[in-house]
Amino acid sequence: MAAQSYPGHDRNQMSAKLFVGNLSFDLTENDLQDAFAAHGTVVETNLMMDRETGRPRGFGFVTMSTPNEAQKAMEALNGRQLAGRALTVNLARPREERSGGGGGRRDFRSGGGRDRH
Repeated sequence: MAAQSYPGHDRNQMSAKLFVGNLSFDLTENDLQDAFAAHGTVVETNLMMDRETGRPRGFGFVTMSTPNEAQKAMEALNGRQLAGRALTVNLARPREERSGGGGGRRDFRSGGGRDRH
């Protein structure tokens, strides 16, 4: 059985993008950058924020300059304390395509009720 591949993704080369979970809500992108910079060159940090409240959601992503640096950072920081919380650091998975349905307003007037004819 062949390994699953993704468009533009070489399965022999690990991604340099890391998922970082269990983050303190007080942590900033600069704090995250500083923690990972000790293990290589940080290309980008991205803390996920709640759209409605503007508050952190407790996870984010860090992109390192090479897959090797990402591997080193993951090994060094997974389970380590940062701002009082043990980090969860894994390889980021490619984003799954979302269907267009759900969440929108629906009109239930057509059908579903008793037929009055």
